[in-house]
Amino acid sequence: MQKIHRIYTVLRTFYGPQSWWPAKTSFEVVVGAYLTQNTSWSNVERALGSLRRAGKLSVEGMSSLSVGKLGQLIRSSGYFRQKSRSLKAFLAYLDARHAGSLRRMFARHRTTPAALLGLREELLELHGIGRETTDSILLYAGNLPIFVVDAYTRRILVRHSIISEDVSYEAIRKLVEKALGPRHGSEKPFRTRPAAVIRSDLVRHFNEMHALLVRVGKDYCYKSDPNCEACPLRKLLPGQLLQKHSGKDHSG
Repeated sequence: MQKIHRIYTVLRTFYGPQSWWPAKTSFEVVVGAYLTQNTSWSNVERALGSLRRAGKLSVEGMSSLSVGKLGQLIRSSGYFRQKSRSLKAFLAYLDARHAGSLRRMFARHRTTPAALLGLREELLELHGIGRETTDSILLYAGNLPIFVVDAYTRRILVRHSIISEDVSYEAIRKLVEKALGPRHGSEKPFRTRPAAVIRSDLVRHFNEMHALLVRVGKDYCYKSDPNCEACPLRKLLPGQLLQKHSGKDHSG
């Protein structure tokens, strides 16, 4: 856990604040989390632009669309038929359980960790939403303290010998959350600080850690032929692995 916190510290110093997620509203974060599945962010931006120009980038606007019309507007994101059905399923859930209000949905689940996990389980039952999408919605749209695990997280932690290849999503999530908690970081202990302040700090740390791992993954820790020599995490790579991954081919 200490090494995970060290990775966070090094990347935060190297890159500075990332301030994710790039969106104007919480609902835009939700839509973006769905649309970014299996595609690049540039394709998502085009789809969001289409929705915005059509005046439909809101709960009310998107609810007024048929599945087919919504699919056409988000076509650039790929898998648009599947994603349009998934978004409509989320809107139906939001209307039925939370009176169509994201604010109400998130507010009801801020009080305890159990309440947050309860909301998480509800979302995971919806069509077309997995753990990464669900946790992105909770963290970035809801400002709720849950860490998002993606391919970059797994790749970097595996290469630094922190986890093995077969570790589950949930195990990684809990490991990072514990590593960035006040007991292992620079924050004051839980018992000396109000719960709302603790929650806000955790959200900030989980937000930044996820964004920083994505950044270093895109810049250096490529899936194949990574540039370990130039990576800001180079000094944290285990010695035998650094020797293996260094050299003219920069493989890692």
